[in-house]
Amino acid sequence: MREELKKFEQKMQRSYETLLDEYQGIRAGRANPHVLDKIKVDYYGTPTPIQQVGNISVPEARIILIQPWEKSLIKEIEKAINMSELGINPTTDGTSVRLVFPELNEERRKELAKQIKKMGEDAKVAVRNVRRDAVDLMKKLEKNGEITEDELKTADKDIQKMTDKAVENIEKAVENKTKDIMTV
Repeated sequence: MREELKKFEQKMQRSYETLLDEYQGIRAGRANPHVLDKIKVDYYGTPTPIQQVGNISVPEARIILIQPWEKSLIKEIEKAINMSELGINPTTDGTSVRLVFPELNEERRKELAKQIKKMGEDAKVAVRNVRRDAVDLMKKLEKNGEITEDELKTADKDIQKMTDKAVENIEKAVENKTKDIMTV
């Protein structure tokens, strides 16, 4: 029974970690190389993560510099960034691609805050689904006689504690990211 509970706790933790990964891709008015994580470049017919075709650096607070290892990739990198949902037009100088992040206006900040909150709610739903699955499994084990009624009650309490902890972590992440976005 402990092993099953551990698996469910890990699933809840993964929901939280997935949320944090998604938050990495949200730009907060300053350059963060993680906004490029989901962008793939056509590298000789193969979609390749942008980090694998060149050096990515942040020379200034609001600039990302991409220096491809092959100059022929500059057009492909530009194309991939333009097709992404990043909303930034790249500029090139023949050897590198430069992304300049504009300051976020109040309206865009509020939009991003809503998006952050929705992502947090989705993560909480995922955690609650894991909780439901865990409770169902424990009830099934009790029905089959594999665990006692007392063990079922203990397991329910443990599952609720895991759920509360995961939801609390998610709420903190939402609060922190929202504060980060709303800070001018």
